[in-house]
Amino acid sequence: MANIKSIPNRLINEKSPYLLQHAYNPVDWYSWSEEAFAKAKAEDKPIFLSIGYS
Repeated sequence: MANIKSIPNRLINEKSPYLLQHAYNPVDWYSWSEEAFAKAKAEDKPIFLSIGYS
């Protein structure tokens, strides 16, 4: 069985260093995209927005 930390989520394809640091955590993250909004609407779920930090 694979170690869960070795399986990247969809953020692995992003360019942002902030998003990339979360590419290996076990959360079904979406970057800001139409896909994210469509999924939230289809599932009638709110958007949780993280604006990062510096």
